[in-house]
Amino acid sequence: MSVYAICPFTVVPIRTSANHKSEMGSQLLFGEVVEVLETKGRQWTKVRCLADEYIGWSPSSQLRDLSPKEAPRFREQFAYSLDLFHTLMGVDEALPITLGSRLPSFDGMRFSLGTQDFTFSGQAVFPDDIKQGPAFVIKIARKLLNAPFLWGGRTVFGIDSPALVQLAYQIAGYEMPRTSELQVNRGESIDFVEQAMPGDIAFFENTQGKISHSGILLPDSKIIHVHERVRIDAIDHYGIFNYQEGKYTHRLRLVKRIFKPDESLPPVVAEKKAKVINQQALF
Repeated sequence: MSVYAICPFTVVPIRTSANHKSEMGSQLLFGEVVEVLETKGRQWTKVRCLADEYIGWSPSSQLRDLSPKEAPRFREQFAYSLDLFHTLMGVDEALPITLGSRLPSFDGMRFSLGTQDFTFSGQAVFPDDIKQGPAFVIKIARKLLNAPFLWGGRTVFGIDSPALVQLAYQIAGYEMPRTSELQVNRGESIDFVEQAMPGDIAFFENTQGKISHSGILLPDSKIIHVHERVRIDAIDHYGIFNYQEGKYTHRLRLVKRIFKPDESLPPVVAEKKAKVINQQALF
């Protein structure tokens, strides 16, 4: 019989091994449920994230075990917090949570986690009420503008590029894998960037030809992605061009489409601009 646990804190690290000094590959946000795969002493628990299948190690003291009755209820009945940052109010304590955190068994104002009762007065959305589409994806991604880069991070306090894509799509109703290498296997391939629409995902390769970066396309030949911080840069068929650095920073590999295009949004590539990117600055 499977055993499940929930993240009861603002954010909990998921590390590649059972050691505080090991690499942080991802993070759990408040209310996210995991399957317990293994324990190592009293300090570490190997978990599988139910939302994206990511596997790693988290401190056992930063997880709360779920009963057989709680597990299916918390997995299926929840609302997403839409606030970049909000504080849950308890009887005698407060707990900050970030964008994308899950409010288990939320009734629109309150919920309970074990013996703790919380009140949430911010913006939230139930999965059944989500209007899936690229406009909502872009809206969520833009909320995180200027969040600093953090390898393995998933919050406004630190985030990486695949996490930006994952979080925006997840809140918009589509569960996305944690890494760019796996995200690229989702969706419909778009042959040319000129055919791309806002909300499509662009993938980029490193010098070894491996997928190493992803971002969400915007109107007017722009892309929102993470490069030192969540930022908006120019994009063409070569890749991402950073005007501040005066060069291309990421080489385009391909574009994928998850949701049907929103015709109310202007295209990614409109008419040809008079301003020409210096193509001698290629990577």
